[in-house]
Amino acid sequence: MRNIALLTTSALSGLAMMCNAMAADVAQPQYIAEDGWKIIVSPYVWGASLKGKSALAGIHTDVNIPFSEIFDNLDMAVMGNVEIVKGPLGFYIDGQYVSTTQDENLFANELALNVKTTSIAGGAFYRVYEQELGGVTVFNDPQRFTVEPTVGVRWTKIKADLAVGRFSVTKKAEWTDPFIGVRLKTDLNERWNLSGEADIGGFGVGSKLSVNAQAYLGYRTFLFDRPTNLRIGYRVLSQDYQGDDFTGHTFKWDVVQHGPVLGLSMRF
Repeated sequence: MRNIALLTTSALSGLAMMCNAMAADVAQPQYIAEDGWKIIVSPYVWGASLKGKSALAGIHTDVNIPFSEIFDNLDMAVMGNVEIVKGPLGFYIDGQYVSTTQDENLFANELALNVKTTSIAGGAFYRVYEQELGGVTVFNDPQRFTVEPTVGVRWTKIKADLAVGRFSVTKKAEWTDPFIGVRLKTDLNERWNLSGEADIGGFGVGSKLSVNAQAYLGYRTFLFDRPTNLRIGYRVLSQDYQGDDFTGHTFKWDVVQHGPVLGLSMRF
């Protein structure tokens, strides 16, 4: 019940923030779009559940943290995205650090698994297709539908602390996946918009295969006099990696992370 209450409170807080922003827009002066480089800063919260398998130091264990237990298992999370855009060309970096702990029983002994995941993705995108939809947004940009192929790399580091009875071990591994993908964006009206992106990578260079996909509903408004897009959506990240850790032992991480995302994108 506590988790449900927390989720309900978070949802209501987000709705209240959006309503306040809508009200503030009534007295907001018209924004004048400027040419040149733009910086877009996007902090977000990803309530990702984890499901899959891992292996370290000869011990195989399930990674199973459902969305309903996120608040019980989450120790710390920091996430954000920064884009630099000029015309059809853009560059971005997306980073996240998440620490989770799960407990389960193994042969009458309690197994404690603490996993720290650090992921940094960087890449470039270029608008290859654009269709004007008529009208302008509240940011004075044309309403349009766009297609932007992307290319980049995603660096992942996993550190796992495993304790079973008196036995404990710490293992870590890191790898870098090249990826290719595409971003789609469309305006519904001057404020509401939809966006989505997907990429696939790994190809045996780092992991065997990695797949990332996400979709968002956005609402344009102004916060602190800056053009801001409030976003809510869903994200899935699947990584299948097997290799040696830093001590020469096999490290396996075949895990899918998925869950809702709540955030905003502020333009500078």
